[in-house]
Amino acid sequence: MSHYHLLFLNVALTLYLTGVIWVVQLVVYPALMLVGRAEFARYHAAHTRGMGWVVAAPMVLELALATWLAWVAYPAWGVGLALGQLALVVVVWAATFWISVPFHNRLAAGGYDYVALDGLVRTNWLRTLAWTARASLLGWILYNI
Repeated sequence: MSHYHLLFLNVALTLYLTGVIWVVQLVVYPALMLVGRAEFARYHAAHTRGMGWVVAAPMVLELALATWLAWVAYPAWGVGLALGQLALVVVVWAATFWISVPFHNRLAAGGYDYVALDGLVRTNWLRTLAWTARASLLGWILYNI
């Protein structure tokens, strides 16, 4: 598969995930603060299950495609673009598993926790901006290469 086909697949998947993360950042996570304490544990469990279906497979596929794109495009694009787009995926994964997942685990274990919810909303900007930067970078590459 050529790096043009891989680029197109990466752009499509990253645009999907970027759209999802903006909805999560601006709507879903702030709305978690509005769920009553009595209903929170059940709501959070349903949220976590549902979001797993929406983001888990696409994130794994994005990581695989970004790695493949870096490998295939490196000779044509050089280190900056080839590894830069992959580095942004690594930032998303690191933030997800070292920041967001621990906040969700805390909420799953203890129920409604304003500090954990506020931390989740604030730190999720890292993922939101990383995915937005990747979408922008891939769009720029698509337009200019």
